[in-house]
Amino acid sequence: MKKHPSYLNINEIEFNERIKKAYQYLKSCILCPHQCGVDRISGQKGFCRSTGQIEISSFNAHFGEEPPISGINGSGTIFFSNCTLRCVYCQNYPISQLGHGNKISVSELSQIMLDLQKRKCHNINLVTPTHFVPQIISAIKKARSGGLCLPIVYNTSGYESVETLQLLDGIVDIYLPDIKYSDDKLAEKYSKATNYSLVNKKALQEMYRQVGNLKVDRKGIAISGLIIRHLVLPGKLSGTEKVLNWIAENISKEAYISLMAQYFPAFQALEYPELSRRITRNEYKKAKEIFDRCGLVNGWIQQDN
Repeated sequence: MKKHPSYLNINEIEFNERIKKAYQYLKSCILCPHQCGVDRISGQKGFCRSTGQIEISSFNAHFGEEPPISGINGSGTIFFSNCTLRCVYCQNYPISQLGHGNKISVSELSQIMLDLQKRKCHNINLVTPTHFVPQIISAIKKARSGGLCLPIVYNTSGYESVETLQLLDGIVDIYLPDIKYSDDKLAEKYSKATNYSLVNKKALQEMYRQVGNLKVDRKGIAISGLIIRHLVLPGKLSGTEKVLNWIAENISKEAYISLMAQYFPAFQALEYPELSRRITRNEYKKAKEIFDRCGLVNGWIQQDN
């Protein structure tokens, strides 16, 4: 019988091969769909504004995630600096866009994972991790030898390369991606993401192939699976109807969806009149109606909106 979390089943040789291949991706960086091709190991920076040096903003027990992720003791979140998207409305912009954070080593990252485990967090939650995948895999391997046995959560914008995700097959237990848009022109305008819709869909299908629908333990804490986040934007800009229909038809009607209503105009959003307000109660009500109409049955909605 296989152990949980899944990375406990990967042998030393396989782990080392994954690490070697991941660092090859970093040498001429193709970790994300921007495919910059720069040598980040030698200090060059691509779209993500990061070198090969890990940078994190903070780590802590976090209680604001979906219930199976936060649980009672909190999710062991590690917030990585910088991002592979440039969302003009990003609510975490000091970290993702301004790059606030501190440089740490792989050994220090592995120790942070172990420290979060000692604090009885339910998982290790890697927030905006894409541009540091090689270092993260190395840190998980090192932390495993030190006794790490928590599920790994990959908390991502959803703008992912399938090849990079394949490096994480059997290492990540829980994928927590966004699906932000159904319209490529809007994705380019607001997030500087080229060909977003196709890239995002392929990434979510690969994640689902790896981990399937959400599974929880007897206490309702996530063990493995996919949770998809969708932030409802003002004026149908997020394309909620197309997004939810696609999930129902191409992922699963049993997929867990976090339908989020907390948009507010942060960062540069006030420069875009269409993004300069919160969503209305009626806009969110219609999003919930679409959710039901698509036959989706699992997830979280905000009842008081």
